Amino acid sequence: MVETVILARPRGYCAGVVMAIEALEEAAAENAVRQEGNIVAYHAIVHNHTVVERLEQQHNVRFVENLAELEQMSGQGNTVVFSAHGISPVVRQEANKRGLTTLDATCPLVTKVHSEAKRYAAMGFSILLIGDSSSHQEVIGTFGEAPENTILVSVLGNRKADVKLQDPHTVQVPNPDKCIVLTQTTLSVDDTDKTVDVLKRRFPNLTIPSRSDLCYATKNRQAAVKVIAPQVDMFLVVSSLTSSNGMRLVELAEEITKEAYRVDSVTDIKPDWLDGVKTVGITSAASTPDDLVMSIVEFFRSSNPHLVVREDGGEPEDIEFRKPVRVPAFAS
Repeated sequence: MVETVILARPRGYCAGVVMAIEALEEAAAENAVRQEGNIVAYHAIVHNHTVVERLEQQHNVRFVENLAELEQMSGQGNTVVFSAHGISPVVRQEANKRGLTTLDATCPLVTKVHSEAKRYAAMGFSILLIGDSSSHQEVIGTFGEAPENTILVSVLGNRKADVKLQDPHTVQVPNPDKCIVLTQTTLSVDDTDKTVDVLKRRFPNLTIPSRSDLCYATKNRQAAVKVIAPQVDMFLVVSSLTSSNGMRLVELAEEITKEAYRVDSVTDIKPDWLDGVKTVGITSAASTPDDLVMSIVEFFRSSNPHLVVREDGGEPEDIEFRKPVRVPAFAS
């Protein structure tokens, strides 16, 4: 029987996710009052199935992977919301061409990486963009800022087979003295550091941004797992399979505890996982609603009314991002 649950601090929603979800919800509410066109999200606003389902059901938000899908939607004055992962300029241009009002909910930390890509490409640098998948929306968006200058590089320890990602040990650049490394914001901190070290050895004059591209939420959640995992018999990571930062938490917990599982919700917990388990650690991806975590706590409490629940890890996060505003098509 589980006697103790240790909740990771911090866990769950980061500032970028809060900003994106609230912006989408407020836009949907405004449209409902005004009886205007559809609120459409380009790609999942954040990578969590529950969040997407709630937005569809409670706010009538439509999700698309291609803006051409809007042609089948009735109504005028549609607003498209760009997800927290960022988009390439091509998508922005298409939205403008279609006369769509836009609401850009890109996380500011992702926007920082986009800005770096544009700036260094303008100076003629080759950009070594480290990622875990060439199909991840964040990688697609950053690559789209400077496709002719950007080379996709696989992060070390990557469990995905992706022929579009080059090996950091063998990747080549046109001018070794004029290249910069950028990264997807949601990678493993340790694996990213190792990958950058490989590239630095191969290209001694490699430019590295003064501030890490890995976001604070990625670092903080991984650090909390490192604190908690040695104390527990089993670790649960509440995350959708599509969440990059969530899957990095799973991999990290597996390395330390050997008994770590990803769950979308409490219904995914298997009874045999709990054999001999007295202490459980729980964390959640930066796009996971905390009620999903607390339902797991209540599940354990239902079997043990004397369950001890405590938090450990790091300090709470108090970062807030400014909400985006709607921009009409062809606005300067």
